[in-house]
This record gives sequence, C-alpha cells and structure tokens, in this order.
Amino acid sequence: MAIIAIIGGSGLDNPNIFSDAQDYTVMTPFGAPSSPLKKGKIGGVDVILLARHGREHTIPPSQVNFRANISALNAEGCTRILATTAVGSLREEIKRGDLIIVDQFIDFTKQRKMTFHESFEPQNPVHCPMADPFDLHMRDLLIEECRSKGYPYHQKGTVVTIEGPRFSTRAESHMFRSWGADIINMSTATETALANEAGIPYAAAAMSTDYDCWRIDEEPVSWEAIAKVFAENAEKVTALLAGVIPKII
Repeated sequence: MAIIAIIGGSGLDNPNIFSDAQDYTVMTPFGAPSSPLKKGKIGGVDVILLARHGREHTIPPSQVNFRANISALNAEGCTRILATTAVGSLREEIKRGDLIIVDQFIDFTKQRKMTFHESFEPQNPVHCPMADPFDLHMRDLLIEECRSKGYPYHQKGTVVTIEGPRFSTRAESHMFRSWGADIINMSTATETALANEAGIPYAAAAMSTDYDCWRIDEEPVSWEAIAKVFAENAEKVTALLAGVIPKII
C-alpha cells in the first residue's frame, strides 16, 4: 500500500487538507523527528505530514534532525516524499510567488549529517548516486498540475542549500548566481540526499518569496518578508499537493 509523505513548514501543518487525521509520535535510531507525524488521507490516498522545523517553526535549519525525519518516514512505509520549501530567487525571471519544480541541488552546508552511514561493512562501501536527485515522475505531475491550475511556475531549477540561519552576504549571493544556482534555501540538499540514500523517491515544490540580497534596487531578504509572501500563497501550495497526490499512484 502506498503512503505519500509531505515534508513542509508549519504553514502546511493544516488538518483541513486531510480526512481521518490523527497525530502520533515516533522515535528513530537517530532521535526524534522534528514533529509528531500527522496521518490521514488526501483524495483517498494515505498521507503522512511532517513539519520540517516543528509545528511552531522552533527548529533552526542547521538543527533540524534530517536523518530522524527521513528515517521516521521510511519506517512508516512512506513510498514517496513530496516536500515544500520557501526559497530566495537568484534570477530576475523567478518572481515572488512563483513555484519552481526543483531538478538539481548544490550543497553549500558545512556541518550537517548528510548520510545514514557512520561506517561501512568491510570491503562494502556504499556511495549513493546523485546525478538526478529529484524523482522525474513526481516532477512531471507537479509541472502538469501547475500548468492546469494556471500557477506561475518554472519546470526546473537548481537550488543551493546554505547552512543558515543567517542569510547570504551579497558576495555569496553573486557567487551562487555565477555557479548556476537559480534559487536558495536552507534545507533541500540535505533532505534530498538522505531520501535518495534511503531509497525513497523525492520531489520538491519550491516557492519564491524574495530575491536574497543580490539585487541592489530593493531591501535584502528578511524573515518577515518571507513569511508574508508564503502566507499569501499557502493555499496555492496546498492545492498543488492535493491535486498531485491522488495521481502519484
């Protein structure tokens, strides 16, 4: 039986998108996940929701226990993961409120646990392929759903993930642009790598909320600005997920 996982922020911890919703807590070999799991149904499909930063957004990006989050979803039998994330735009054409169906990441984190493997069995190293880290089938479904709903979207984009919680300097922001990154956040690379290592197909729908700090014709990014744009567009993201989930299986 397929179970679809949703990983999102506190703005998506909304029981109204579920039927038969119930909360329960779990523990993993890597500790507790960021939040209790909310299990229910969307369009008749079993779904588990996990709030990445906790339901009150109390966990800073580099303190998120990504290994526990993915481990918990894996132990619960989740067969696919759909993630949502707020991102900064590094491109003029990616505007506030646009959705980006991410296809590549650049990892610029420095202090996180990026693997489940603390050691290898003798003569049996494990190296996970990561050439195309985001699931093509779910990406296609997200793209088609954006198109059918008339949402402004970009059918691909490279996200650079930084440590946080601080934002980039202007020099860093321009560097990421020169590297070919299109958007920036503090979560996706870590989460995607671990999902791939666990063997769970993963896709992410990103929402652009700001222009980081590379533009000099407006104020640099702030958390208040991010929260405002995301709140104004939260229904768009939940409608996207509700439309896609019944089509995944």
